[in-house]
Amino acid sequence: MELEKIQRIEAATWVNRQEILRLGVSILFIVGIILYISSRGTVSPMLIVAGMIGGYMALNIGANDVANNVGPAVGSRALTLAGAIVIAAVFEASGALIAGGDVVSTIKKGIIDPANIQSTEVFVWLMMAALLAGALWLNVATAIGAPVSTTHSIVGGVLGAGIAAGGWEVANWDKMGQIAASWIISPAIGGLIAAVFLYLMKRTITYKPDMLQAARRMVPIMVAIMALAFSSYLALKGLKKIWKFDVSTALMIGAGVAIFVFAIAKPWVERKSAKLSNDKQAVNSLFTTPLIFAAALLSFAHGANDVANSVGPLAAINDALTTGGISTKASIPLWVMMVGAVGISLGLALYGPKLIRTVGSEITELDQMRAFCIALSAAITVIIATQMGLPVSSTHIAVGAVFGVGFLREYLKRNYSRVVEQIHLHHLGRDQSDVEKFLQDFKTAALEDKRMMLQQLKDRTADAELTKKERRGLKRVYHHELVKRSALLKIAAAWIVTVPVSAILAAMLFFMIRGMMLP
Repeated sequence: MELEKIQRIEAATWVNRQEILRLGVSILFIVGIILYISSRGTVSPMLIVAGMIGGYMALNIGANDVANNVGPAVGSRALTLAGAIVIAAVFEASGALIAGGDVVSTIKKGIIDPANIQSTEVFVWLMMAALLAGALWLNVATAIGAPVSTTHSIVGGVLGAGIAAGGWEVANWDKMGQIAASWIISPAIGGLIAAVFLYLMKRTITYKPDMLQAARRMVPIMVAIMALAFSSYLALKGLKKIWKFDVSTALMIGAGVAIFVFAIAKPWVERKSAKLSNDKQAVNSLFTTPLIFAAALLSFAHGANDVANSVGPLAAINDALTTGGISTKASIPLWVMMVGAVGISLGLALYGPKLIRTVGSEITELDQMRAFCIALSAAITVIIATQMGLPVSSTHIAVGAVFGVGFLREYLKRNYSRVVEQIHLHHLGRDQSDVEKFLQDFKTAALEDKRMMLQQLKDRTADAELTKKERRGLKRVYHHELVKRSALLKIAAAWIVTVPVSAILAAMLFFMIRGMMLP
């Protein structure tokens, strides 16, 4: 008994030690930023404070946003949690440092007009308040396990602080309307595309009697489509600050890569499938390697794009304090980019596992095939949105794709249950072994044969008459809830309140900072 008590105490203290370790490493990172900025000579105390807040924001982006890139791969067991963290950290940092660019927009998405800001000093206070508000909201969202858009967090912060500094007329409400529309557009398109690809793979692979033969034909095609989508996605978004591509050029590059990848994938699938059994689990294993590449490429593109969410306001503050003016574009010094790259990687390693599990396993059950569809949907949706000029959130796309996959599975399960009901209904009064044999034959039949079997069954029993009592006894309501409704409501609510909460926090923080800084 005493030994059990000691073990429970040790388990509880181990959890506390882990939390203290995470907090300690985070504090060391912030202290390192302070020491580095201070070592650069005479610098403004405001820049030191801004550097601390920028590091805090980067930690929170790593903890919350990066989960969308690797969560499905972890949930499907294509990657271990540790492996996913290492891959994401390396490629996030690489994307930020290699393709993050050397210039950033000081006013994210053009949501406020800097001409209405009274002075450089007020602009610095505004950006500090926006950055801190966005970081605080991301911290809260991570704590409650809600993946939210970091872009929307900082947009809300800039909006709220901008209104506090320059009044309601400072805001670009047309832009805000587009951003609000993306709350619906992003998850809807992402979910639809993921569901379409999953249904396509079910029809062409897992619904076939010889799944391995179907996989040998379809998997190389699907991998080539992934290569097309991801090459185009990287050309449009991941490398846009190094080379500028239009959509048609990006698609041409993607097509060339897709042909090359197909030539490699086809013999690879042939060799690997020769050792596999004819079942769904074996087919799923063929998607493991493509999923690892997808997680790495998504992380690279995310690092190249979203690092600006943490270092953009910091770069703007650095530029304003250095030049004494307000510009629409600001250069990103290497030290500022390093704050974002290292902070995102650290935040992922220290606090990312919670959101990775939320996206990967707490919304719906994922396997490799479903996770592949989610990753593919993320890339394709960004390409479509870029072509249409729609502002979309990578977070909303990825999480929407997870929900899309889950709801499709619910729909298919419900339909299958209704078919089983019909089979039992038409076999009423027969021996149970006949029913079981028909169900087994039906389960292993091809999709076209399933339709024929059902039609023949209905034709043979068209004249069967059942009393209402018998029908009520046979009828069962099959409702397979494969998507957690509590997760859906929590995430949807967090998305809706992200911009307003960040804006209110930023306005409050701006007034606090101004009150402390004014003589």
